[in-house]
Amino acid sequence: MSEDASNAHEFSVSELALSLKRTVEDVYGHVRVRGELGRVTLAKSGHMYLDLKDDKAVIDGVMWKGPVSALSFRPEEGLEVIAEGRLSTYPGRSKYQIIIEKLEPAGAGALMALLEERKKKLAAEGLFAAERKRALPFLPKVIGVVTSPTGAVIRDILHRLEDRFPVHVLLWPVVVQGETAAAQIAAAIEGFNALPAGGPIPRPDVLIVARGGGSIEDLWAFNEEIVVRAAAASGIPLISAVGHETDTTLIDYASDRRAPTPTGAAEMAVPVRSQLMEETGSWGERLTRGLLRLVDSRKTELRSAARALPRPETLLGLARQRFDSAADRLPVALNRLVERRKDRLRIASASLHSPKALIAMARQRYAGSKDRLAPALRSLTRSRRERLNTVMAGLRPATLKRELQRERRNLGQLVGRLSICAESRTRERRKDLAALSARLDSVNFKSVLGRGFALVRDGDGALVRAGASLQPGQGIEIEFSDTRRDAVVDGTRHSATPSPVPAKKRAPAPKHPSPKQGSLF
Repeated sequence: MSEDASNAHEFSVSELALSLKRTVEDVYGHVRVRGELGRVTLAKSGHMYLDLKDDKAVIDGVMWKGPVSALSFRPEEGLEVIAEGRLSTYPGRSKYQIIIEKLEPAGAGALMALLEERKKKLAAEGLFAAERKRALPFLPKVIGVVTSPTGAVIRDILHRLEDRFPVHVLLWPVVVQGETAAAQIAAAIEGFNALPAGGPIPRPDVLIVARGGGSIEDLWAFNEEIVVRAAAASGIPLISAVGHETDTTLIDYASDRRAPTPTGAAEMAVPVRSQLMEETGSWGERLTRGLLRLVDSRKTELRSAARALPRPETLLGLARQRFDSAADRLPVALNRLVERRKDRLRIASASLHSPKALIAMARQRYAGSKDRLAPALRSLTRSRRERLNTVMAGLRPATLKRELQRERRNLGQLVGRLSICAESRTRERRKDLAALSARLDSVNFKSVLGRGFALVRDGDGALVRAGASLQPGQGIEIEFSDTRRDAVVDGTRHSATPSPVPAKKRAPAPKHPSPKQGSLF
């Protein structure tokens, strides 16, 4: 072994690896590397491991959880990026790697390629379909604005709304550029949609997502999937007003309407109040003139129709004559009808029997039935006895006893049936008699007298039908419900309110029935 070799310092594997690590980190403490992303892996811990390569070499890269969450785009394989960080080694595997602290796409070309790829993906899902877009309300009461509270955008929107049609505006302040902008914009859209209708904070009728102009990097937050999906899922019609007229972001495709500028979004949201008032006034005047023309036309038509109609006197003259003729014939017809009803009543009364006669006839029928029943019973009893004697002569005592018991039962049943028949017959006759009595009472004039009426007869006993046929001093007879009284026609007319006469006590009803009305039973 040579002397130089023997004097060389001996490193352990760990010492050499750590020395190399310190040397690399000191020399390459901060580097900026441009390359193409190869393998990209996001660990469960939130850290991201990737390969940064070109056509000749590959460098392993790692990005810790904090910087990963602050990325404004999604790293994908094949994307050209610029990584800033520091070089280090991993002694466990004797390999070097770059600890990435900041990662961004390498120029607008890469961003446009990523934007185009994301646009195709979201369009394939149907987020940009025309049938998903909703119409804007004609006159919203509340407008929700998602933008920065300190920029000129909100002032332009408020000024334009005030000029056109002042409405209530709700501002959801967000940052519109940077790593946290996309999450805040998506949360604002979802927050407005989560407001309940009729709650303490009014729910907007339309949303405006607005931002001023800028580069593609400045507007990148409005190209993020979280923002585009929130805009597509919004239940409130949404207007996107991001950048200038030439700027296009993915939220423009997902929104219901795209405005070229924030001022244009305000013009889309509300109409011009002065124009509406002018149009309303013009419509009111047109409506008034139309109504006046319609009224004049109807008046003309009514006059024309009235001239063709006959006069009311002509229409009613014939009816009036028929009415007068009928009114003249009515009293005569009523008198004739009353006379015909009286004749029918007299005929019906003549065919009715008095209750006494009906009761006497019923008693006669009952007595006759009773008289016929006794001989029939005796005859039947004799025949049954003769039959019984005949049977007894030819039967033995036991058989004779049974026959005798059967005959007795038959005889008892027969007697019971005859009694039931007689009682039923009697009840039916009593019902018939009660019905006839009721009919007789219904046509009896005494029932009318019992209600306070009276019959007036002249000296010959004829009914007096009109007071004009009586002469002063003529004797009359007045029949009440209980008695008759004689009177003389005075001829003088008394006042309509005679002096009160003390009421007389009514005579007690006689204990015995009146000789003119016999007992019904």
